[in-house]
Amino acid sequence: MRDLVGYGWNYPKVRWPDDARVVVSLVLNYEEGSELCVGDGDPDGERVGEFVYPTMDSKTRDLGVESTFEYGSRVGTWRVLDLMAEYGVKSTIFGCGRALERNPLVARAFTARGHEVAGHGYRWVDHFRMDPDQEREQINLAVASIAATTGERPVGWYCRYAPSVNTRRLLIEEGGFLYDCDSYADEIPYWVKVDDRHHLVVPYQLDANDAKFFRGPGWSGAGEFWEYLRDSVDCLLKEGRTVPKMLSIGLHGRIIGRPGRSTALARFLEYCHKTPGVSFQRRVDIAKWWHANFHP
Repeated sequence: MRDLVGYGWNYPKVRWPDDARVVVSLVLNYEEGSELCVGDGDPDGERVGEFVYPTMDSKTRDLGVESTFEYGSRVGTWRVLDLMAEYGVKSTIFGCGRALERNPLVARAFTARGHEVAGHGYRWVDHFRMDPDQEREQINLAVASIAATTGERPVGWYCRYAPSVNTRRLLIEEGGFLYDCDSYADEIPYWVKVDDRHHLVVPYQLDANDAKFFRGPGWSGAGEFWEYLRDSVDCLLKEGRTVPKMLSIGLHGRIIGRPGRSTALARFLEYCHKTPGVSFQRRVDIAKWWHANFHP
């Protein structure tokens, strides 16, 4: 059943870690190598990307698209990780199991540098198209794969774009998840009831997302993205004087990792570093905080 009321005007009086007025959740999506790819034996190629040519048949191997994803794993992700390290920021990685298998160096770097890896599927595919048995298999595959490559099992989950009607129940059935992010319904965590169990949702957002560099109307340059991130923090800082808030920011190595675009992230990290009341937290830390302080 849909909940169109939520917290209403009775937002919980959140006291974030560090007494922050705004908690910023940086999410780096790591999908490179798990997308649909004719060269990997898939019947169709990936049709979502920065340089997808409308005249290219989806069943033809598209070396251009393949190489843009490879850029993300070979170059862009490392640039983003280095920027985060420069400012002492920890993030959550939405990681696809097979993508991490194909780049074990970056998989171990994520956890070695203190980032959390949450499950983003085994493949970067549509879970809402799966029947329950297929989706259960994919969730279990992702958990085992991510645990093997990173050294830590995922306790958070986010599907590509949208979950199925069964996803949340299957996550609870699996038994090892503290939260999922398969909602855009709020700006702070909230509890849902699934059968007889309470389950935590740490909502995600798509507005402050670098994917809009190639999805219109979107960012025409780094300046627009940086200004949007800054304005988002400023708004939530003001509201956070009475009701602390949370800002989710979505990033991709193959997008924000480009030299010119990365300046938007650098300027934002510098701004937050100098602005009192802003704290960067991994989603697992937010989830644990909510579990400990705000019971269902």
